[in-house]
Amino acid sequence: MEIRAATVLPARREPIELHTGDGLTLVGELALPEDRPPVATLVTLHPLPTHGGFMDSHLYKKAANRLPALADLAVLRFNTRGTSSERGTSQGAFDGGEGERFDVAAALEYAEFHDLPRVWVVGWSFGTELTLKWAHDPLVEGAVLLSPPLHRATDDDLDSWARFGRPLVVLVPEFDDYLKPDDARARFARVPQAEVIGVEGAKHLWVGEPYVRIVLDEIVKRVNPAAYPLPTHV
Repeated sequence: MEIRAATVLPARREPIELHTGDGLTLVGELALPEDRPPVATLVTLHPLPTHGGFMDSHLYKKAANRLPALADLAVLRFNTRGTSSERGTSQGAFDGGEGERFDVAAALEYAEFHDLPRVWVVGWSFGTELTLKWAHDPLVEGAVLLSPPLHRATDDDLDSWARFGRPLVVLVPEFDDYLKPDDARARFARVPQAEVIGVEGAKHLWVGEPYVRIVLDEIVKRVNPAAYPLPTHV
């Protein structure tokens, strides 16, 4: 069977709640390999909720639908404060990336408390800002940034990640609306361990199965190299 956009492969999928340090309950889902423990964990941070971003944004939904089965990964998705999806609505209100520091911390605390292994943070658009600003946690082995706009995240945040020292993989669409590959290379040059990858033909939202496969392959290549490249048929 060819893996297509709507393919859902076997996994254990559990509704979860995250509890923030400022008293909010956030809703999410944890997808795990069906019959074995995960080898690593993706904590995903979604695009801007005021522009339609949520835990079901298509790259993350497809990651949860495929990667537990294909790459033995746990995939944790959740709605940041004030964000809604089929899973429900997280308490609170959008705070422009500031109050969301507690949301990031709650997701990482959940991963630690539940003994999820080898945590990597994956941020997309607004989620990249949250990653750069708030994911400097000893639990985090590295991060993957998808379409980073570098609006809220500043050079100071980049310098902080440089000092943090963890790997940083940056996937930048050729036709991104905010930050194109050459500009991204210049901005991320201050992070010595950053690897900036320009993706030919891609746009900010990564629409189209070829681009989805590139993103998921690049994630798996870093997080569980033994499962790279991902199969296109099962």
